[in-house]
Amino acid sequence: MTNRTHCSDIYSYRTKDDSEIRELMHPRYHGNQNQSLAEAIIKPGQTTHRHHHKLSEELYHITQGQGMMFLGDEKFEVSVGDTLCIKPGTPHNIKNTGTTPLHILCMCSPPYSHEDTELI
Repeated sequence: MTNRTHCSDIYSYRTKDDSEIRELMHPRYHGNQNQSLAEAIIKPGQTTHRHHHKLSEELYHITQGQGMMFLGDEKFEVSVGDTLCIKPGTPHNIKNTGTTPLHILCMCSPPYSHEDTELI
């Protein structure tokens, strides 16, 4: 276990919502305890599946691109520099409305797990 990672050393995978994820720091692999940090990449025109997390509070920070966020009953544009808090149980998904990949830093507490993710 290590407390230091570099994104180029981390393989990506698909989550239940169909985004490409790179777990930058996760207890399962890196020795931290109470949260996880990942980078999600959404392709131009792609919309993730609407879902919610039973336990995890999730923070999104947009680092590249632009999109349309669907958060509960709200719908709003997001772009570089925006940070969002997604409370447990809140339905959400995002659409890349730009022409380049949308990059999102995603922090979850408790850490992300497929078991905590329910598709709607």
